[in-house]
Order: sequence, then C-alpha cells, then structure tokens
Amino acid sequence: MGGSTAPPRRNPLTLLTPAELRRRSSVKWRMHPADVLPLWVAEMDVPLAPPVAQALRHAIDLGDTGYPHGTGYAEALGDFAARRWGWADFRVDRTALVPDVMMGVVEVLRLVTGPADAVVVCAPVYPPFYAFVSHAGRRVIEAPLGPDLRMDPAALDEAFRAARAHGRRPAFLLCNPHNPTGVVHRRDELETVAELADRHGLRVISDEIHAPLALPGARFVPYLTVAGAETAFAVVSASKAWNLAGLKAALAVAGPRAVADLRRMPEEVGHGPSHLGVLAHTAAFRAGEPWLDLLLDGLAANRALLATLLAAHLPAVGYHPPEGTYLAWLDCTALGIATAPRGGEPGAASDLAGPARMFLDRARVALSSGHVFGTGGTGFVRLNFATSPELLTEAVTRMGRAAEGYPRSGTE
Repeated sequence: MGGSTAPPRRNPLTLLTPAELRRRSSVKWRMHPADVLPLWVAEMDVPLAPPVAQALRHAIDLGDTGYPHGTGYAEALGDFAARRWGWADFRVDRTALVPDVMMGVVEVLRLVTGPADAVVVCAPVYPPFYAFVSHAGRRVIEAPLGPDLRMDPAALDEAFRAARAHGRRPAFLLCNPHNPTGVVHRRDELETVAELADRHGLRVISDEIHAPLALPGARFVPYLTVAGAETAFAVVSASKAWNLAGLKAALAVAGPRAVADLRRMPEEVGHGPSHLGVLAHTAAFRAGEPWLDLLLDGLAANRALLATLLAAHLPAVGYHPPEGTYLAWLDCTALGIATAPRGGEPGAASDLAGPARMFLDRARVALSSGHVFGTGGTGFVRLNFATSPELLTEAVTRMGRAAEGYPRSGTE
C-alpha cells in the first residue's frame, strides 16, 4: 500500500515558537522589551508562504534585484479576484503599480481632489487615514460608524453634504474590509455608498488591503464590482494576507470611468515599489491560495478562542467577533479606566492611553490604543490575534489578571 508523500497541511499560526519570533527585527517584535507580548501592529506570526519564499529565493539566487517590469502582478491579481471574488471584468489595463496601499491612496487623491478639499472617513478607522490625508493637504471629515460598527447611511449622507460644501472635489476613503472593526461590507451597503457618492458628487477610493482576509461566514465584495462605482478606485495588495508589509508593492485599480484619471498618475510613481516586493505579491496571488486557506481556518479558530478567553478572563470587555481581518476591536469602557490621551490626535499611532496603557504597564501585553482611530475609539483597544493559540491564551490571561479590581466606580 502506498502512502502520500505530501507534507501535512498545518495552520501557519502554529509553526513558529516565541523564541523564533523574537529573532525577527521588524517593529512588532522590537518596539517593546522582551517581556512584552506584542499583539498590536498588523504583522502576523507566520513563516512565509512557500510559493512566496520560493520566488524570493529564486530572485536572490539570480541576483534579480533590479527594477520591476511588466504586468505579471496585475495579471495574478486579476486571476485571483476572478476565482475568489467573482470579479470577472477585472482589466489589467486599468491598473497602475504603486509603492504600497497608502501611498497609492495618496497618489489617487492627488488625481481626483485638490488642496484643502475634504476627504470623508468612517471613524473609528485605520489611523494613517488621518495622517496621510492631512499630510497630502486635504481635510478629514468623519462619518461615524453606527452602534453595530457598520457604516451608517445617515452619517454618510451628512458627511458627504459637508464635504461637498467644503470643497470643489471631495472624496470618500473607504476601508473595505474595515480596520479596526473587522466588518466585511455587504453588497447592499456598498451600493448605498455608491448611490450617496453619486448624489453628492464624491469620488470613492477603496482601501482593500485586507480583502483576501474575509473569514468563514463572510464574503468580500470588491467595491468596483458594485453598480454605480464606475468612477471609483480600489488600491489592493497581498501585504496583509501574506504578511508582506516589508516587501513594498501595490496596485491602484480604476473603474471604467476613472481610467483617464489613472492615466494622469506620474510615471515616476511606478518606480517606488520594490522589485522583490512585486515578485512576492505576484507569487502570493498566483500560487498562495492553499496557504491562505490554512491561514483563514487558523484565524477563524483564534477568533473563537478569543471569545472564550475574554468570557473567562475579561467578561466586562465587549467583543464583536470580526467578519474579516485578524483584528479584534475590544470595548474596554466598562472597566472604568481613565482614557485621556497624552497628546492625542487621530493618527498619532505611537501614543498610548487608557486601557492600552494599562495593559502594557500591568500585563506586559502591547495593544493598539483606540483613541488614535478617531471618533468612537476612546476606551477601546485593537488586538491582533494572528498569532499562536498559546500566545493568545497567555496574553488574554495576563490581561485578565491585570484587570482584576475593574470595573471601578471612578477612574485611575
């Protein structure tokens, strides 16, 4: 009887030990002292997907470290998008290579908005939305999420009206799926966005960096597949799903009525991506799905484990299990911890306050402080659960011990 020689299919989140992870020199594992468990920045505790590692080794062996060339990245994304999301009319000739997703967002904003124009964001949201938009000379207007953490059509309508009144060429920067809440927007919600944007004359730019990370039970909908999104843009990469943040490369994708705008993007923008980054992202989209599926199963298991751990150790903390990403948005307001930030402007991601400061100081667990995510973030923390079940268990157990004595009637 013959046996299979194929390697066992294993959860990527279980393959590295804490000692191996602490050998890494990236910000997640080097920002804090060695006694801190880092569950903050969006890096995953996984080895590289084998097709990505193979592509990089092949390039290094060849000394292939020059400038990027060709449309292989866009072709790989198009094939992946058709298989995974049913995006049948993806067009390579409607794409442009950009250095990374946020730099791509900024370059698209320069195409479709002017200095001092307004850009709407749904708060609480990824802190660099505030920083990059402001540094590009545009004004941020918030449309707060609803109590269910989903986009609120009434808030969008009000913010879109304000943006239209503020400047000549306003825009809406959509986070799809949403960071930090993990909401995966439904098609009907995106259709509402498109209808409101058309009514008020806003251009939509969809940050879809977490798109491959829709967890079991949810389905990602590319914004450009929604009726009414013809003048919009999406910016996509393999960065989050395959842990490639240090290998810079992304694609800006234009809707059919936005292609002329995309053609105005300066040619030199395409010089910013790393050639090795392009090779890595291409390999991820082209051959990384089996690894991605194992990862998604592991993330779904950790999502459920986190719910169990919080119920046992931090029952006062609110938790809406995310539909996508590997980020948990935890409501710590019932703990009664003082939440005033030290400097506290949205986007100041290095600043810690309230629960995040307490958990770092008392539990030696590093989390992202909610106040930097804008309106609605104070009193919350963002926890990255893309780690081993053992490390996640240790972290939440420590957090529970640190929170003993809370909730309090007053504040610290």
